[in-house]
Order: sequence, then C-alpha cells, then structure tokens
Amino acid sequence: ILLARLGAVMREVAPDILLTLSPADYMEDHQNASRLAVAAVFFRNIRNYSTIPLRGPVFQPVTVYHAQPYGNRDQLGQVVRPAQFVDIGGVMEEKTAMLACHRSQKEWLDVSQGLDSYLKAMQDFAGEVGAMSGRYSYAEGWRRHHHLGFCAPEADPLAALLGS
Repeated sequence: ILLARLGAVMREVAPDILLTLSPADYMEDHQNASRLAVAAVFFRNIRNYSTIPLRGPVFQPVTVYHAQPYGNRDQLGQVVRPAQFVDIGGVMEEKTAMLACHRSQKEWLDVSQGLDSYLKAMQDFAGEVGAMSGRYSYAEGWRRHHHLGFCAPEADPLAALLGS
C-alpha cells in the first residue's frame, strides 16, 4: 500500500529530477526509503500499475540521484565516492543549526548508536566529501542512478546545473 501511495505522488508531481537517499547505507531505513522512492518513480509510466489514489501514468523522463550514505560508507564499510559535488561551505553554520533542532534524532543516536556528537559527525562527513571533491572545504555528494527505465543515457541535469 505504501508503494502504491508513493507511486500516486510521483505521478502527480512528475519530477524531472529525483534526489533520494543512498541505496547502500548502514541505516536500514535509509536503504528502504531509497528503494521506495526509486520504485515509485520507476512505476510512473507503467499503465497497469495501480496507485492509491488512482493516477494515470506519466511518460516524461526522470533522472535519479542518490545522496551520500551516512559516514560516506556503505553497509560493508567501503568508502562511497560521489560523482558530483555541491559546495556547502557557506551554509555549514545554518545546516548545523538546523540539524541541532532535530532533538529526537540526537536522543535516539546517543542511546542506540553511541553517537554523542551527531552535529560534529555531520560536519566531519561534509568535510570528508569536500576533500574528495578536491575543491571545497565542505560538500554534499551525489551519484546518478543508472538511466534504464528512467531517462536517456546521456541525461545528467545535475551535472549540467553544477558544471565541472
């Protein structure tokens, strides 16, 4: 039922670009949310896939990108290198302040993961991605999902927006 509901949203919104979580992450809920988002947008043009509420198929292409996994590592601890980088150095203070508002996340991570400084961890991970870029102090990284079923092989609007 959840996928049918999300499929209706994807058909109604009909995104040109889908930014979603990493399919390889130590956080199971991140992996599951990524799979749901990708499946829902994949089903956008399948005529006999029923959504809740019922929405007709849409046939426009969509390019899917995945964010970095937590800690920049997959569930086996291997480093994940992004293909595109967004400079976030100018907004790190604001990003940190916004994350600090997420108190339930802090409390849960303190108890379940022993991460008593999730704000510093976020800053460290953004610094690591910045170093991977070779250009930025702090960055977010994105990887393009394979094009089959979504868009043309050469479609890469995020790369076009970010430039080299």
